[in-house]
Amino acid sequence: MGCCYSKIEREEMVSRCKARRRYMKQFVKARQALSASHSMYLRSLRSTGSALLQFATAETSLHHHHHVQHHLPPLLPSPPRQHRAPPQPPPPPMSPTSDTWTTSTTASTALPPPPPPPPPQSSWDFWDPFMPSSARSITEEEWEVTTIESEVAVPTTVGVGMANETVPSSSVVTGFSKENPSELAMVVSTKNKDLIEIIRELDEYFLKAADAGAQLSLLLEVPTCSFSDQKSPAKIYGYGKGLSPLLWSRVSSPKLNGFGKFSDEVVGGNEVGGVAMTGSHCSTVERLYAWEKKLYMDVKNAETLKMDHEKRAAQLRKLEMKRADYVKTEKTKKEVDKLESRIMVASQAIETTSAEIIKLRESELYPQLVELVKGLICMWRSTYECHQVQTHIVQQLKYLDAISSLEPTSEIHRQSTLQLELEVQQWHLSFGKLVKAQQDYIQSLTGWLRLSVFQFSNNQLSKTRQDSAIYTLCDEWHLAVDRVPDKVASEGIKSFLTAIHAIVDQQAEEQKQKKKSESACKELEKKAVELRSLESKYGSYSTTGALSSTRIKNSIAEKRAKVETLRAKAEDEKANHEKSVSVTRAMTLNNLQMGLPHVFQAMTGFANACMRAFELVYNRAKSTDDVLDVKRLLP
Repeated sequence: MGCCYSKIEREEMVSRCKARRRYMKQFVKARQALSASHSMYLRSLRSTGSALLQFATAETSLHHHHHVQHHLPPLLPSPPRQHRAPPQPPPPPMSPTSDTWTTSTTASTALPPPPPPPPPQSSWDFWDPFMPSSARSITEEEWEVTTIESEVAVPTTVGVGMANETVPSSSVVTGFSKENPSELAMVVSTKNKDLIEIIRELDEYFLKAADAGAQLSLLLEVPTCSFSDQKSPAKIYGYGKGLSPLLWSRVSSPKLNGFGKFSDEVVGGNEVGGVAMTGSHCSTVERLYAWEKKLYMDVKNAETLKMDHEKRAAQLRKLEMKRADYVKTEKTKKEVDKLESRIMVASQAIETTSAEIIKLRESELYPQLVELVKGLICMWRSTYECHQVQTHIVQQLKYLDAISSLEPTSEIHRQSTLQLELEVQQWHLSFGKLVKAQQDYIQSLTGWLRLSVFQFSNNQLSKTRQDSAIYTLCDEWHLAVDRVPDKVASEGIKSFLTAIHAIVDQQAEEQKQKKKSESACKELEKKAVELRSLESKYGSYSTTGALSSTRIKNSIAEKRAKVETLRAKAEDEKANHEKSVSVTRAMTLNNLQMGLPHVFQAMTGFANACMRAFELVYNRAKSTDDVLDVKRLLP
């Protein structure tokens, strides 16, 4: 039995069907992994933006506290209303405003800072790039609108960053023009921003980038869930204690933003993008796997029958040659005829199963794959535009100056930094998983298609048309996935993670230095109390001269010397701590100024490459469909 089973498994059709079944099993798992990794990546975008905002809020609070301490009169923290200086006139256009911590030193030192304003609306007046130009209006006088050719601002080479030069106190935001896709509409903001305003803008576009994947989430059947329904990484590692609940309250709602959305999409029932869908992608893939398992068993059964038939037919020939017993010969002949009938039934089962697979492949799977490619185009186009805007936003960081603040890093700020490190790490991991899942998805699908373009007909393995539209689509898709610069993007996120980790280490060093300073101060205080107690008990021998004990004199002198030594040490440790605080503040701003532009340039290049690659896949698949339609019409 073992030898017979092994021989059957080695048969070409059986081994081919076994490979098909294996590829389809991998495809089922790859589809699940792609759906999960897609959802995880969108969540990581939201979480990274939120954690970055939480971090910037904690950092900015230190600067604002420093601003208050250094701009209030030492003995008059709340001056009477009548003693306040008259309000300053508004600044002239194209000059930095004086209401942020970066330029607050120009204000009168006799004035306390005004109370913080409510969170402003986005100062980036980035309109829907697909809105008609007649509907656009720029109302603020400090905004200037221009258009430039896309070759100037759009990276045309993979891995090449955006043109990042901007004039001081201004930022440039771009968007595609609907009327002329070769042009970019640019909005120039001349408002000077502080750190929290810049990061708040980045957070908005992290959310927009996450929303850009909503169309694909529907196609991949990603369930809608909130962060509160899941065990957050912060709870696992103990980070984020006392942080704002905003970090874990964002819901992965399948809403679309204004970037590259399908304006005519119909989501509901079995229609997506106006194209009729004959079933969910998950259902189609599961049914294909079920049919592939059945096909394998059908072919294996047919091959077993063929082997039995050959064996019985050989016995029958021998009996007939020997003119053996008639009854025995007839019995063998009936067995041979019975096996031939069973082989015909098995062949018909193979034909039926193969036809069902082809039907599912052509009528359900192929339209779904086309919609997935369209969803990928939509997602990466929107993501590209969002990261492109973020690339311009972070250019404002280079106009910020670090303040030599002596405010130490608070515990809430340290926790927010650890949280940011964790979320950027999750962003890096989820990006890698998304790339890997898509590679596995198309690899397993292409592997299955290479074998499934064959069908069984009259017990023969015959080839269907080589120019199958689904095979062309997936082959191009496979090539596209191999071409995109995912390593550049991954390294960009990793470099930002390294920058955040350096801040974490510096904060830990500051905390260590703080403990040393506190320890030295406590030791000084302890010895100073002992000295005061001794002097109070025996008096000051240097002024009274009444002390007769040399031992007491020496003891007091020793303690005084010890106190002076400890005082010098405490002052040194305090100075070291203050220096460490200044280093932390400077490093924080410097690492943001260096790390953020790099990561967004890398992600912009990656998203742009993905968008163009999938557009090419879709266009070539469409061309193949057109050619096949023409061939069907020809006699």
